[in-house]
Amino acid sequence: QVQLVESGGGLVQAGGSLRLSCAASGRTFRDYRMGWFRQAPGMEREFVATISRSGGVTFYADSVKGRFTISRDNAKNTVYLQMNSLKPEDTAVYYCAAHSGLTRIVTPKGYDYWGQGTQVTVSS
Repeated sequence: QVQLVESGGGLVQAGGSLRLSCAASGRTFRDYRMGWFRQAPGMEREFVATISRSGGVTFYADSVKGRFTISRDNAKNTVYLQMNSLKPEDTAVYYCAAHSGLTRIVTPKGYDYWGQGTQVTVSS
């Protein structure tokens, strides 16, 4: 079992920045690939970014590429999502997730563990 707890969400004006954190506990953090997803009201949960076990390889959704940065600190069992140049359409509940597979996964069903989510609201 892996427990994931997100933090860092909040209300920010368009153009602003937020950094989300996701603290993991339980199994060995570095054994898991990590991802960030988001879900707006009435919408399906969508992929945002993912990072390899070592942190050396990242992949982003086109909608956030160049604005968001995913990173991890395996010594602190934490994954981060730095969000810059935020837009109103980035408003959603953001979730971190973990899976132990060997390949990159960008669909929610491929992830084994989920956090409870943190709300991000971007005002225009």
